[in-house]
Amino acid sequence: MLYLDTLTYIRPIEDVNAHLDTHRDWLVTHTRRGQILIAGPLEDRSGGFLLARCANRDELDHMLALDSFAIHYLVEPQVRGFDAALRAEAFPAEWAPGAKAIQ
Repeated sequence: MLYLDTLTYIRPIEDVNAHLDTHRDWLVTHTRRGQILIAGPLEDRSGGFLLARCANRDELDHMLALDSFAIHYLVEPQVRGFDAALRAEAFPAEWAPGAKAIQ
């Protein structure tokens, strides 16, 4: 299952910046595990976004709970799961196995 997660900062940016290194370490760890497919800051710098691939919501919730941003209550997550029906041909089939590739 794919999950969209928008993280909105709920604390001053100074608090967020104090935990940025541990947050980045968390991102790298879970990207290497194949759980985080893409992540980055929002254009307006009010938070961040990630696309995750997990077996189920419990796996995702466990992963998210390990993030220093969550541990220190710096962000409010908004998570939405979805089953991909279509994908660009260049999007890896293993990330969306049920999605039809469009050329």
